[in-house]
Amino acid sequence: MTAPLAPANPAEAMVWKAQVWTWPLYFLGALYVAGPVLGWTLAMLAALSLYLGPAIRPDLRATGPVPGLVLVWFAGMAVLLIALWVGHLDWGLGTGATIKSTIGWMKGWALIPLFLLAGAVLPVRREILVRGQCVVGLWTACLTPLLFLAPILHLPEKIFTSPLKAIGGPGPEYFSVYLFTYDPASWTPRWQFYAPWSPFAALLGVIMVVFALEEKERRWRIAGLAGGLAMIVLSKSRMGMIGLVACTIGPRMVPLVARSAVWMTLAGLAASLAVLGPTLARLMGDAVAAFKGARADSTRVRETLQRIAGERWRAEAFWFGHGTVAPGGHVVEHMPIGSHHTWWGLLFVKGIVGFTGLLVPMVLQTLNALLEAGRGAAGRLPLGVMMTILLLSFGENLEIEAYMLWPALMALGVNLREQARRARPPECQPPQRDRGAEAPLPASSGSGGPLSAG
Repeated sequence: MTAPLAPANPAEAMVWKAQVWTWPLYFLGALYVAGPVLGWTLAMLAALSLYLGPAIRPDLRATGPVPGLVLVWFAGMAVLLIALWVGHLDWGLGTGATIKSTIGWMKGWALIPLFLLAGAVLPVRREILVRGQCVVGLWTACLTPLLFLAPILHLPEKIFTSPLKAIGGPGPEYFSVYLFTYDPASWTPRWQFYAPWSPFAALLGVIMVVFALEEKERRWRIAGLAGGLAMIVLSKSRMGMIGLVACTIGPRMVPLVARSAVWMTLAGLAASLAVLGPTLARLMGDAVAAFKGARADSTRVRETLQRIAGERWRAEAFWFGHGTVAPGGHVVEHMPIGSHHTWWGLLFVKGIVGFTGLLVPMVLQTLNALLEAGRGAAGRLPLGVMMTILLLSFGENLEIEAYMLWPALMALGVNLREQARRARPPECQPPQRDRGAEAPLPASSGSGGPLSAG
């Protein structure tokens, strides 16, 4: 009988508790606060571990140097910050707005390299992250019946908005607790679970499924899959349905593509396109039209936002952007220009400089995940995560959602650490603390959450 999985050091305990307390934190309206606090705390712990070296307690010693890709992420996010400052200066937005936007950067873009650093340096096991997501899935699966019945029982959509909104953030929805919402296009119920809105909840569900597929314990794997699928289906997001298929099957297909037999099959299929190409193109065009028509109003608003953002970026602020989003008119339902799309948003707010600052590390991280997936099963999780983040970037703004993506970002960091360990010669291998950590802490200090890791 295997020993229960439990945190083996303070870093793992923080990661574990932050995951299993996701729903209670949501009910307090505190998730937007918890994410940045956790990111900066773990990053400072990682920096302390690197600085002190062997002088720090053994179970918190750095597992190795900072991977080069993490440094690239830090450089890219620093470029975004510089572009932000220059944009504010160009448009005369004032010192107060600059300070406020810098704090927003610290709670947004900065979290990406901070969590990558924590995963790459601190002795946090991949299994802790995977099990934690499955525990959140169990919470979700248990609460789904109540959420589903809420509109039937005529319960209120929003329960309350937390006083924590006084701290400041993108909007009150980040501190509000909802049972459900109504889709303004069809006036039917739609669920957002612990996310600020439904499409984001769907992509969080995809990440949960990607993690759950890596879980070795069958009961926890089922719990994670059930919670993730509930989030994808009840959010009624088209992007979530695409992600469920692409981000779970895609990483498992990469090793097959590397085989010669598969290449021969693909060559045969490519040759057959000469005959079937026009028919397939027509069918794909019909499918895309049907996909957009499923939520025509949403598609129209998003396309208009992107068109306006692109036109104003090219004409008004090519290099460093406008410094901030701009109010949108009635044609885009008063949505801010520069929102609802990471890449067009970056061009509008931070110009081509900011766009490049994210593009370079994103491309390198994706290529790294592709190569890792081609080497074996250990690469499925990082590639699934990167595919989900890429998909999210084309429909959402990563900056204001990084606080919820932290388990995925830490998993990428953990994978970079594992790659570095495999690349080192045997005589340079560090003690297997993070992999060992088998001796679980006592229940009073190890689990630390409302549900046992079991």
